[in-house]
Amino acid sequence: MTRRRLLSTGYAVSVLVTVLAGDAVRNALSWGGWVAVCLVLGVASIAVLVTERDRWRVGRLPYPLLAFLALALLSIAWSNYRGETAIAVLAQTLTSAAAIALALLLDWDELLELLAKVLTAILGLSILFELFTAAVLRGPLLPWWADYGDVEPLPKPLYWSRGELLEGGRIQGIVGNASLLAFLALLALIVLAVKVWRDRRLTVLSATGLVLAALTIALTRSATITVALVAVAVVLVAVLVIRRTPEGRPRAVGYGVLAGLAAAAVAAALVFRGALLEAVGKSEDLTGRLDIWNAVADLAAQHPLAGWGWISYWAPWREPFADLVIKNGVQQLHAHNAWLDVWLQLGALGLIVFSAYVLSTLVRAWTTAIDRRDVAVGSPGRHSPTTVLPLLLLVALLVQSVAESRLLVEYGWLLLTLIAVTTKGGIDPRRSLR
Repeated sequence: MTRRRLLSTGYAVSVLVTVLAGDAVRNALSWGGWVAVCLVLGVASIAVLVTERDRWRVGRLPYPLLAFLALALLSIAWSNYRGETAIAVLAQTLTSAAAIALALLLDWDELLELLAKVLTAILGLSILFELFTAAVLRGPLLPWWADYGDVEPLPKPLYWSRGELLEGGRIQGIVGNASLLAFLALLALIVLAVKVWRDRRLTVLSATGLVLAALTIALTRSATITVALVAVAVVLVAVLVIRRTPEGRPRAVGYGVLAGLAAAAVAAALVFRGALLEAVGKSEDLTGRLDIWNAVADLAAQHPLAGWGWISYWAPWREPFADLVIKNGVQQLHAHNAWLDVWLQLGALGLIVFSAYVLSTLVRAWTTAIDRRDVAVGSPGRHSPTTVLPLLLLVALLVQSVAESRLLVEYGWLLLTLIAVTTKGGIDPRRSLR
């Protein structure tokens, strides 16, 4: 392995670990340590962009991405927390830079390999971490730097691990959050399934990762992941059907049938929503999320056009976020809905730009999945299984965006931007890693 390839791979793995397991990094190194890691990776990302400057141009990036970053920057002018907004814009820009850098260093086959290894490692370490906490410590574990004074009892969400694995409780893994761990397991399931499909064989890595992903999903019992799994499976079936449908009138009919089935499914979900929520273990108010959404909507309605100012994660020490939403004794740091968070922070203008960003990326990812062919897979004109990966990852992210705001930060924003940049074709396809 050349020195350049070693550095590129090390950078890529560091970025993926930091965004996918950011909570683990924060719990292990403290918030200060996490910020230091992010700044180092941010500088490295800029270095990659400068080194590869002949292969990309700002004007060739997706326009909605540039518009969103520009609007976030402009929001400093009317923000109620200008210092925090400036820091948040910097973080958003550095995350976008990291996504572009990965697009310059990796093609999707290489990204598939690294994602498979990183996600499998995160899931494996999470299971071992939970076993250690439950069997050796035999009790809950707080981050080493946490100091909550004499507060008793501590709210459960504050613990890194509750040590409930052997008692049948939900596990949180090294990321300290059951819902987040479940989503990482879903991403692993998607990535490893596509890898097996592409390789046409089940390797030890793939088998191990698939088992860990299935076990993690079972131990986290996340309703959002159940819905996302169904959505990903449906979209994959739709891709395979459209791929095999001739272009022209037959394909138009195929799209019409799929649209009709989708409308019928949405209508059925609305009619039987109570039974569906009960089936996946959720209450009618989505385990308290409706209260959060109502509080955020009421606040957003006070500045409906341009919002309160970009901040991504809420700053609980600043108004209007101080005591805005407290759930189970813990201040919430996001709206548990990416779309509501955009409306709150950037208003209707932000929602329009963000919707254009997501929709345009979704359309290009769909087109890539059904139309792009790769002669390198063995026979001329055959679809490469890897071309469906961006679409399936994006579908999973969009389902999660209804219940969480991660699409706006860390792995959510990085993957969204990576998919947007690569499907637009604004990057010179020369592969630095090879």
